[in-house]
Amino acid sequence: MNALVATNRNFKLAARLLGLDSKLEKSLLIPFREIKVECTIPKDDGTLSSFVGFRVQHDNARGPMKGGIRYHPEVDPDEVNALAQLMTWKTAVANIPYGGAKGGIGCDPGELSISELERLTRVFTQKIHDLIGIHTDVPAPDMGTNPQTMAWILDEYSKFHGYSPAVVTGKPTDLGGSLGRDAATGRGVLFATEALLHEHGKSIAGQRFVVQGFGNVGSWAAQLISENGGKIVAVSDLTGAMKNNKGLDIPSLLSHVKENRGVGGFNGGDPIDPNSILTEDCDVLIPAALGGVINRENANDIKAKFIIEAANHPTDPEADEILSKKGVVILPDIYANSGGVTVSYFEWVQNIQGFMWNEEKVNNELKTYMTKGFKDVKEMCKTHNCDLRMGAFTLGVNRVARATVLRGWEA
Repeated sequence: MNALVATNRNFKLAARLLGLDSKLEKSLLIPFREIKVECTIPKDDGTLSSFVGFRVQHDNARGPMKGGIRYHPEVDPDEVNALAQLMTWKTAVANIPYGGAKGGIGCDPGELSISELERLTRVFTQKIHDLIGIHTDVPAPDMGTNPQTMAWILDEYSKFHGYSPAVVTGKPTDLGGSLGRDAATGRGVLFATEALLHEHGKSIAGQRFVVQGFGNVGSWAAQLISENGGKIVAVSDLTGAMKNNKGLDIPSLLSHVKENRGVGGFNGGDPIDPNSILTEDCDVLIPAALGGVINRENANDIKAKFIIEAANHPTDPEADEILSKKGVVILPDIYANSGGVTVSYFEWVQNIQGFMWNEEKVNNELKTYMTKGFKDVKEMCKTHNCDLRMGAFTLGVNRVARATVLRGWEA
């Protein structure tokens, strides 16, 4: 199912549970602004090349809009719209003073040189600089972008508006990036998993985990879970999948991935078919790669008791229903992977204050927010007699709806 269709469906179910007025419901769904720009750059060989850039600013009732910028060949308006809307609910669930946005450029970053990527980023920033801003819309890295991309955006934006480190988050620490930001989403996944397992009388130690996707989020989650006594029995990425029933040696795997750019060929486990990773025997499954990977085709074969959605929209609504009948507990993405945007908020706060925190403070504050977020979601589950996904959606939608009404914005 298309990500936008699924997101709209979850929103409408939450709006019905909350008993929202139909006019308010409609106004919450319509994006504040959609931007589409053409970015033409000279390639290194002197030829000109054009790319299409997007920015969807979904909602700013609770504060400046916030969301990543992705560089990917399949960036399209529907996907960007869905992810912008998810950011609105995610920032509300985390209870940080932001709305939601998302952006991207349709390109293959692997086929562009560093200087071409820099030119493309600067041209994109020139086209949208008057539509983003410290108190308007604060971009961050996403798929295919990184701290260097944010440094270029910061520099280009500052040419128009003066030095403004708070205009982007996920920057290099040398330009005001926050300590702990790199590990933040993965660390948030750890805290979210701890909160869920505690609710069921369990702890990380002794549980068997499978992690699909070993990029920034998956690798940090695996490392931190392993350090807390969890057993990572299988992992996968684009280069392959590895399994070891006794538990993979995560420090060795991390070294292997650094040297070989992927888990493929790691000799501390047995290679398995990457397509079977989601149905491997485990207690906790962490999809940390792409959206829509858990669907009606494979949902019946999933053996995990708990699913922690570290990726955006990894579970289709049809799979949700199948898994719920099987008694599988799913911790939804709009709560489970909110550690990244929460520490982005801390980075923004530090930039505005001009006062940087140490890493211990960042991590402690993140744990406080993630723990409180889980309690808030559970309260909504009790109030509306619903599962965790609807608990998170009703929490997020309700907070945005209240801010909209208080500001006198309802239609």
